[in-house]
Amino acid sequence: MSTRGTSFRESMLGTVRLDGESRTRPVRLDLTASADRVLRLRGTTEARISGRIRIAGWADDPDAEGELEISPLARRRIRYRISFTADGRRYTLDGWKSVTPRRPLTSMTVLPYTLYEDGARTGEGTLRFPVTTGLVPFLASFRFPRREDAAPLMAPRWNGEPGRTEVWYTTATDPATGTGLWLHHELTAPADGSEPYAHGWAAVFPQDGPVRHARFGPAKWTRNEEGFVADGVWATPGRLTGTAGELRWNLAERAADTPLFTFPRWSWARPLLPAAQILPAASASYGGTVSYDSTTLKLADAPGASARIYGHGNARRWAWLHADLGGGDVLEIVAAVSMRPGLRRLPPLVFLRLRRRGRTWPRRPERTAIGWAGLGRFRADVGLPTWTVTGRAGLRRIRVEVTQPDERTLALDYTDPDGAQAVCRNSESADAHVLLERWWGGWRTEAEWTLSGTAHAEVGTR
Repeated sequence: MSTRGTSFRESMLGTVRLDGESRTRPVRLDLTASADRVLRLRGTTEARISGRIRIAGWADDPDAEGELEISPLARRRIRYRISFTADGRRYTLDGWKSVTPRRPLTSMTVLPYTLYEDGARTGEGTLRFPVTTGLVPFLASFRFPRREDAAPLMAPRWNGEPGRTEVWYTTATDPATGTGLWLHHELTAPADGSEPYAHGWAAVFPQDGPVRHARFGPAKWTRNEEGFVADGVWATPGRLTGTAGELRWNLAERAADTPLFTFPRWSWARPLLPAAQILPAASASYGGTVSYDSTTLKLADAPGASARIYGHGNARRWAWLHADLGGGDVLEIVAAVSMRPGLRRLPPLVFLRLRRRGRTWPRRPERTAIGWAGLGRFRADVGLPTWTVTGRAGLRRIRVEVTQPDERTLALDYTDPDGAQAVCRNSESADAHVLLERWWGGWRTEAEWTLSGTAHAEVGTR
């Protein structure tokens, strides 16, 4: 089931007087608001807000967050509650715009507020929305993204047709130790019509030791409407548990974003392509335990994601990247050469999706694979230990360089439904450099990220 949400950006300027001070300090708020429904002007809409709060000489927190109550007619107010850090202590900004018909412009643009620490007042001030310079960017920032429940996307797709492969896989990084984690769950329905089977593996990538891995299965496939369940291994919404050799895991998964369709949305609903890949949640966090040898990792808020693949088997050659860029930003790449006649001679087709500040670029995944308006498609140079993806869509271009050091890369073999063999070389502690540029009369850096040992990547060949 899907619904439409609302997101927008807002900036406000003003001052604050801290208790005990006679002077006022300049304040600037740059916020992004996100609601799970379309705004209801006659009702009340609850939204999440995040962004940066700057108070001269006292606070500069780029990770401020809180709640926004939008109720201009029902309650005649727009209330902000924002938590932020200053001098190592946690404060709350609480205030509201009092909407009145007699002074609509002033009442909708002036925000008086009070600062609190642990419920005790610490200051007060006023913020104003700059109509002259801020109205056009504010209106242009409105988006109405599709909100989808991630749980149904974990349900099995296989309908009994032979020659199909279905995959549930999860990757994460333990923030405390830098250890990477890979859990792979797979259903294989052989092309000759023989009995389908479930199997998979688990692997950990310690920063200071060799990669450990173990397989489970093959086991009888028994359909479970929630996800993958076989041989005592579970990959269902919010839950990942199982045992493979000496590896054991028991993890809770919490979705931190909406679904991300790496391939065109229609390709998941109607499997006409050789394969399709999606993320039920673009990013997620994990908590629980992972045990191997005599080591037990205790994960808490470990960033990562689960993904799904459904298709006819592995590509002729492929590369994959999942990169948590921080601040909720995520980059997902699949570059592959199909096994189908006529397509196997082409260079890799690239599907690239950058989720940044709640928006996904490019807006349509087809643009990176087939090009648009004569601008040319994205290109991948697939190899090891380093591979790259470059491309341009609209006024932006991107370059991604991924390095999978040999000592942090695990090679595993696959068997496709037709019995053919493929080998993947996976690293859950890869390095990546991402450069995003925008055209402003010349190419200028818009954002740049460097990941050292926290990128999740793979290169596969036949």
